[in-house]
Formats: sequence, C-alpha cells, structure tokens
Amino acid sequence: MFRFQTLDVWKKSVEFADVMIDIADGLPQKYQYSLSDQLRRAGLSVPNNVAEGNGRKSVKESINFYNISKGSLYECINILVIISRRKAINWNKYNREDIYRLADEIARMLSGLIKG
Repeated sequence: MFRFQTLDVWKKSVEFADVMIDIADGLPQKYQYSLSDQLRRAGLSVPNNVAEGNGRKSVKESINFYNISKGSLYECINILVIISRRKAINWNKYNREDIYRLADEIARMLSGLIKG
C-alpha cells in the first residue's frame, strides 16, 4: 500500500471522483465531448493530485498539488451548477446535498494539508 492510500482525504476524493464519473456517464449525448469529458477529468484530478502531492519530497511541491486538487474540486462543483442549469442532470438519482457536503469536507481537509 502506498502512503497516500492511508489518507482520508484521498479516500474521500476517490469516492467523489466515482460520483463525478457516474454523473458524467449519465449526461445526454450532446454533452459527452464537452461537459461530460471535463467533469470526468476534473473529478479524477482531485485524488490524482492528492496522491501526487503526497509523493513529493518538498512541502512546497506537495502544497502545489494540494492546491491543484482543491481547484479541480471547485471546478467539478462549477460544472455541476452549469449542467444543473441546463437541466442535464437527474437530481432524483443523485443527492445534491450529499455531493456538496462531501466536496466541502474534502476542501476543508485539503486546506488543512495546505496550511500544514
């Protein structure tokens, strides 16, 4: 097991990425090459950057990756707002409050890592 796999923020980020991929997969065909693709990439970026940051030797490098992860998390929320406004997401299938709560928890955990 790699060290990053023991981090709660990484575990929650993987859970968040799974939800983003599920949502992206369910978007209408006309959004598959734009919003869907961007949501998948941003969702995957959250745990990827936590893992990469945890593997860096310097604190400065680690913090940079944690900041990127936090930015990708916010990007996902922004995309969810846009697809929601376009009525392209089935909120009956996903609990918006749970998604936002998880994102907020991840953001707070990343802030903790950034502050040291």
